[in-house]
Amino acid sequence: MIMALSELYTEYNRVWIPDAEHVWRSAEILRDFHVGDNVLELLLEDGTEHHYPVDPSNTRLPPLRNPDILVGENDLTALSYLHEPAVLHNLKVRFVESRIIYTYCGIILVAVNPYKQLPIYGDAIIHAYSGQNMGDMDPHIFAVAEEAYKQMARNHKNQSIIVSGESGAGKTVSARYTMRYFAVVSKSGSKTKVEDKVLASNPITEAIGNAKTTRNDNSSRFGKYTEISFDKKYQIIGANMRTYLLEKSRVVFQADYERNYHIFYQMCSCAHLPEFKNLRLLSADNFQYTSMGGDITIEGVDDKKDMEETLRTFSLLGLNKDFQSDVFKVLAAILHLGNVEIRNSGDDKSSVPPSDPHLAVFCELLGVRAEGLVRWLCHRRIVLVAETVVKPVPKERAVNARDALAKQIYAHLFDCIINRINTALQAPGKQHAFIGVLDIYGFETFDINSFEQFCINYANEKLQQQFNLHVFKLEQEEYMKEDIPWTLIDFYDNQPVIDLIEAKMGILDLLDEECLFPQGTDQSWLQKLYSYLDANHLFEKPRLSSQAFVVQHFADKVEYQCKGFLEKNRDTLYEELVDILRDSKFPFLVNFFREEAQRTVMGKGVKVKPARPRVKPANKQLRTSVGEKFRSSLSLLMETLNATTPHYVRCIKPNDEKLPFEYDSRRVVQQLRACGVLETIRISAQSYPSRWTYIEFYSRYSILMSHQEADLNDKKQTCKNVLQRLIQDTNQYKFGRTKIFFRAGQVAYLEKLRLDRLREACITIQKHVRGWSQRRKYLCMREAAIILQQYIRGKRTIRRTVSAAALKQGWAAVMIQRHWRGYRVRQVYQLVRLASITIQAFTRGWMARKQYRKMLKEHKALVLQKYCRAWLARRRFQTMRRLVLNVQLSYRVQQLRKKIEEQNKENRGLVERLTSLANTQSQAVDRLQVLEAQLEKTTNQKALLEAREKKAQEDANLKIEHLQSEVDALTLEKQNLEKKFEASSKEAKESFDQIKRNLLDEKENEARLRKIAENNTEILREDHEKEMEILKEEIKRLKEERIGLNRKLEEVDQMNSDLQEQVIQLTKHIKIIPELRRDLSSLQNQRNNVDRKMKQQCEQARVKMNEIMKQLLGGVVEEQVLLGLTTDDSQKSYDAEDLLAAFEGLQKATRMLENHQREQRESYESQVEGLKLKVDHLQNESSKLQNLFQEKSNVNENIRQEVSRLSSENSVIPELKLQVSELQRQKHELEVHVEAQNKELAEKTEEITNILQRKIEEERSQRRHFEEKAEELEEVKRELQSQVEELEEENDHLKRLQQIESEAKSKLRQETSRLTAENMDFEEQLDQKDRLIKKLQTQIKSLETSQKAKQTSASAVPKDYLGMLEYKREDEPRLIQNIILDLKPKGVVVNVIPGLPAYILFMCVRHADYLNDEAKLKSLMNAIIGGVKNVITSHHKDLNLLSFWLSNMYLLLNSLKQYSGEEEFMKQSTPRQKKNCLRNFDLSEHRQILSDLAIHIYHRFITVMEKTLTPTIVPGMLEHESLQGISSMKPTGFRKRSNSIYEDLDTYTISSIIQQLSDFHSTMTQHGMEQGLIRQAVKQLFFLVGAITFNNIMLRKDMCSCRKGMQIRCNISYLEEWLKLKDLQGSNAIDTLKPLSQTAWLLQVNKSTDDDAKEISEKCTELNPVQIVKILNSYTPIDDFEKRVTSSFVRKVQSLLQDREGSTHLMLDTGYRFQVTFPFCPSSQALELLQVPSSLRLDFLTKI
Repeated sequence: MIMALSELYTEYNRVWIPDAEHVWRSAEILRDFHVGDNVLELLLEDGTEHHYPVDPSNTRLPPLRNPDILVGENDLTALSYLHEPAVLHNLKVRFVESRIIYTYCGIILVAVNPYKQLPIYGDAIIHAYSGQNMGDMDPHIFAVAEEAYKQMARNHKNQSIIVSGESGAGKTVSARYTMRYFAVVSKSGSKTKVEDKVLASNPITEAIGNAKTTRNDNSSRFGKYTEISFDKKYQIIGANMRTYLLEKSRVVFQADYERNYHIFYQMCSCAHLPEFKNLRLLSADNFQYTSMGGDITIEGVDDKKDMEETLRTFSLLGLNKDFQSDVFKVLAAILHLGNVEIRNSGDDKSSVPPSDPHLAVFCELLGVRAEGLVRWLCHRRIVLVAETVVKPVPKERAVNARDALAKQIYAHLFDCIINRINTALQAPGKQHAFIGVLDIYGFETFDINSFEQFCINYANEKLQQQFNLHVFKLEQEEYMKEDIPWTLIDFYDNQPVIDLIEAKMGILDLLDEECLFPQGTDQSWLQKLYSYLDANHLFEKPRLSSQAFVVQHFADKVEYQCKGFLEKNRDTLYEELVDILRDSKFPFLVNFFREEAQRTVMGKGVKVKPARPRVKPANKQLRTSVGEKFRSSLSLLMETLNATTPHYVRCIKPNDEKLPFEYDSRRVVQQLRACGVLETIRISAQSYPSRWTYIEFYSRYSILMSHQEADLNDKKQTCKNVLQRLIQDTNQYKFGRTKIFFRAGQVAYLEKLRLDRLREACITIQKHVRGWSQRRKYLCMREAAIILQQYIRGKRTIRRTVSAAALKQGWAAVMIQRHWRGYRVRQVYQLVRLASITIQAFTRGWMARKQYRKMLKEHKALVLQKYCRAWLARRRFQTMRRLVLNVQLSYRVQQLRKKIEEQNKENRGLVERLTSLANTQSQAVDRLQVLEAQLEKTTNQKALLEAREKKAQEDANLKIEHLQSEVDALTLEKQNLEKKFEASSKEAKESFDQIKRNLLDEKENEARLRKIAENNTEILREDHEKEMEILKEEIKRLKEERIGLNRKLEEVDQMNSDLQEQVIQLTKHIKIIPELRRDLSSLQNQRNNVDRKMKQQCEQARVKMNEIMKQLLGGVVEEQVLLGLTTDDSQKSYDAEDLLAAFEGLQKATRMLENHQREQRESYESQVEGLKLKVDHLQNESSKLQNLFQEKSNVNENIRQEVSRLSSENSVIPELKLQVSELQRQKHELEVHVEAQNKELAEKTEEITNILQRKIEEERSQRRHFEEKAEELEEVKRELQSQVEELEEENDHLKRLQQIESEAKSKLRQETSRLTAENMDFEEQLDQKDRLIKKLQTQIKSLETSQKAKQTSASAVPKDYLGMLEYKREDEPRLIQNIILDLKPKGVVVNVIPGLPAYILFMCVRHADYLNDEAKLKSLMNAIIGGVKNVITSHHKDLNLLSFWLSNMYLLLNSLKQYSGEEEFMKQSTPRQKKNCLRNFDLSEHRQILSDLAIHIYHRFITVMEKTLTPTIVPGMLEHESLQGISSMKPTGFRKRSNSIYEDLDTYTISSIIQQLSDFHSTMTQHGMEQGLIRQAVKQLFFLVGAITFNNIMLRKDMCSCRKGMQIRCNISYLEEWLKLKDLQGSNAIDTLKPLSQTAWLLQVNKSTDDDAKEISEKCTELNPVQIVKILNSYTPIDDFEKRVTSSFVRKVQSLLQDREGSTHLMLDTGYRFQVTFPFCPSSQALELLQVPSSLRLDFLTKI
């Protein structure tokens, strides 16, 4: 001990001394302390000296301060000096300077409330901590949750997380974050969203169980233990919640500046909403229960929005609207109950006004009787031995009864909601394990402490005992695991305090006993405590108060006021009020008290009346007290915790003003004492608190080793030797199996030795550097002095020796030397020049001769090649010509034979057809004779009609005379009225002139139409004559061709037998021609159908038009107009222009009809004249018809003669059938035309006789219906327009059909040419076989001739492949199985040609397109896509296979683009590739599907590489020390890193990362992946490396040091060199490491001046302000030579960065994916040269 004091309490060391304001204060020792000194001389931080008194008899020196290097550690147990001031200072440095709120203290996580939102709780942070061990990252609540989750999965044991602390310390938020962590990391993927429901329970429980207090705006006023259930896959399946000790008194009473539960204020803020109208809510300040505290709002809290969140979570948990409505009814009733006025009626009586509105609302909402409620609020029933008495109660007791009722209703409602939440969260399956989260109140001590604080502190006593035992157990396990002797440690045992509270005749037992007495009071109970517990040293009686008692808890002494203890423990509620609520009509409320009623009924039965009546509890209050309930539930909780593995979170409140990052040392140390943190430190400090692994010790303190010790291979033994030499007292340390255990202060002593050694080394280095620098300066100065001396001395010598004569002699000597040297140089130059010219001449001659000989040889070689190539070309030409002639001959013979057979068949059919036509012609002649007879009859009838017409003319003349007389009378009348109707006369005259002009125009139109009809008839006759001449010429030509064909048939008759086999083979390839012919015939039929449809529609339109005209016009007008608007049947046209012309004619007829109605007399005269003209016209038409009939008969006669002549001939052509059918059609049309003319003559004759009378009657009806007809005419106009549009559309459709037909013809031509080429190939094969047979026959005669024959056969014409593979439809599954499903990427064939599967599949696709087989093509593409998907799904973790198929899918996609025929993809294709493009199908949709599949494979490929690479990133980039001699080692605490960076075996380095990247690159290169894809993949991997490394720096304070920045920059340079080596600089992968590179620079740069801050803000462009500040706050010096970043510097940087925009996230998204693109890269592979290896088992494929 004497040596320790002399070594530790020395000059410059620092200590902690007590301070009233800051608890502890730092001071520096001014003079070494020696045993026996009574004063320790100190220097305070403010510069003043302080003499600390020391008792020499009892040397109690102030605690030593840890070195600065140990300050700010993640784990408090890593501190060398473990005591209260060290813990307090370490927390302050981390919280205030580094802005870190979490710190480990052994197994405890200390969480300091920052009173500010921090960006450290996002999903990225959760994923960063997921899977990590607890010591790998910075302290965090997520690390504790991950540790619990991992231990549950690994040890199959239930876990508990105990979160405790004062009100306002952040317990609820911490518990919420742990539950959120479990919900994120254990996503079940089910549709029930159990995780969301578990998280949704928090807003509801906070609304009904949290309230504002003076210490916390969201204080939990109840304890909560949430069990989160997991299945065997460790996914959340449900949850269950248990609550403890709800503060019911807050419902009816709140202190100043406090609020009731949040739910009441949320409801009041939404009182105006429709769903809350029936609750008749008011503002919160109008209700007594919500306005007691005076402040109804919370700054920064919107109650209305919180209510929306509460309603949302209600719905999310499945609590329906009816349940929500019932809950709000009960809550509103409680508020109205608090406003019920209770008046004092005198004489200890009270009353409630019957007209109280709040009473009425309360009774209405809960369905209770107002009379009974009022009565039992103001009265009390007392049950005596013989009678029952109802006694009024004073106002104070009535108010208490009202408040008790409100508290009881709210308590039942709270339990009901919790039960419904548990039902909603109930696990559907069997629970495998659970993690419990305990959010419970911490130790509380106020100015006035009551029953609630007593229960809270009692619960904390039980938890502290459990915590002490657990810490003691872990400490013992650690010592046993390291084989270190275990010594009993004295720790505080709080079992006596627990016995004081809960044992027999303890505080709770006496309280329950006093509650059994009706007349028991708080004072009587207190007197019992004084009498029974006075001897217990943990129980005290206050000196100045007789209404309180003091209990010595583990944390502090607490004084409790006894007032209200009995009332709160009884929780009294009169039975009469309960009965009223049970009789309610509101079922929801009745259920609250049903359980109590059932318990009461269960207690009834057959009882024996005792002789002495027993004492009944007052008013039958509940038998079980609150204290008893709490004790039993607490025991159950402790049993649960003891059965689980606990994890502790202690929440600390840094100040009472809720200021962000403000640290009140007095408040913090008070809480540290209360929550057991200091007790943990004390237990650790009593044994060996500092623990280092041997590798850590060796790396840190190797500087203290000698050369002999450092040369030993056994590092463990080296550590032992060094430690035994440095620390003589072996009791100060112990050697374990893997660690060295140090007592308190020994690490600080070693650090002092290390610092001294470094200081000595620095001094030595400085000494030598300064000596070297001074010597260098001295030598430079000496050398300069010598030079100066030389110049000065030389100058003096020159002045003494140099004269004018000497100068002249010197100048002359120089001139002589110059001329002599020039002469010698010229001589040498001329000699060298002559030699050079001679050498050049000989050399150039030799080179010219050599070039000449070379040119002569080349010329001779060219002459030989010319003759040889000419001979070879002639030979090939002759062979080719012979083959072509044979092929042409055979093909022509085959075609001629087919044509002859077809002609023979057609000849036989036509002969039969001609015989039938002759018969029909004779019958037609007979019919013509009959028609002639009928024509004679019509002539006679015509004569009769003429006679009748004359008679009708005479009648008309008589009528005209009669009308003339009438006209004269009218003329006289007109003269009398001439003045009145002068204007109307002029109009009549003008209309008369107009009618005349119209009639003249109609006559001219009629004449013109007549001429057109005559011309058409003549043109038709001329056309018939021309066609007959053409037929004759065609017959002559066909005769000549027939003679020639017969001659050719005789010549090739012998070759038919040889071509039979070839014909059979060709028929296989001509199957597609009948299909094309059928397509053509179907298109022709469609066209004919469309023509017929168009003709029918035109005919219908024409008929309808005629009917309308007949209705509008009749008689004379009809004759005049119709003859001008219609033509003969021979002139019928179905074009749209004719229909429009007809429509215009209708409009003209309408105008004529209007004029005719205005002038009747003129109309009559024009009708008579029109009838005359019509008769003449009919006579002319009759004569024309006779002429036409005569001409037709002549034509028929000519036809009969021609048919008889043709029947005598043997050769008949197919075109004759068409001509005959055309003639028959014309004959039929003429017959129909003759019949129509005859009918028309008969009809016109009858119409002439009755036309005048009919016209007069029709004009009257026409006048009445003129307007209706005009409207119908407009409708007809619209219909005609629509028909015209339809005809135009049909015309366009016909054009499209014609275009399709032309395309089909072109395809047919292409197919014919292809078949011809294939026929040539087959001919070539047959020819080769014939030659081979001949050669084999000659081989028997002579071996030499056979050899020559073989040599000549070798020069046969090679095959010209098309780059396609043919397969049968049934072989498609075999193709997919062999080329996709069973193919292994490591095969030899695949390695030689990586894209072989893609090429083979594309060649099969080309063949399906070539055959124009859509079904086969679709089936093949779907099979390819399905097969690749199956392979990827079944081998989703196989990197080689994913790389292989990504490359092949990319190549197949490029092939589909390159051969698609699109111009943008054909720019770099060869002519042969352009020729082989896809012809029939557009595969753009399949290209899109393949692109999507390739993207899926790429992401899967990246995922597999990331999973492989991720474990190596952090060890290789951060933990491994790539720079030798630069160690960033620091001591660690209880939480050791599991994947220790100090282990020798299985460690990853930067070389591991580079090796892994090289493996990935070689795999992609081996599989032929395109460079663009490789660059994208490498860029994605580099981003992952940078993001994971950066995120770990953000979450690991121990990585934020200058030396670590140097190592990171070194590792980045290694990665950059790898990119250059692989030629991947163009991938921009190094740019993804910019955030990491700037982070490394930030760790290395100076961080002290304003210029440094400005430089940081300018250069760290890839980092956002949050990240920069985090790095600066986390910067940790490794040695005492480095300095921490001051808070003022951080604020400077923040001020410079405040205007920077961008992301505010702390972490980089490691799951981010750059958008993948597949650039088009054409392939130069010639498909026709590709060979299919036999190892692929694709022998069923045929190369085309």
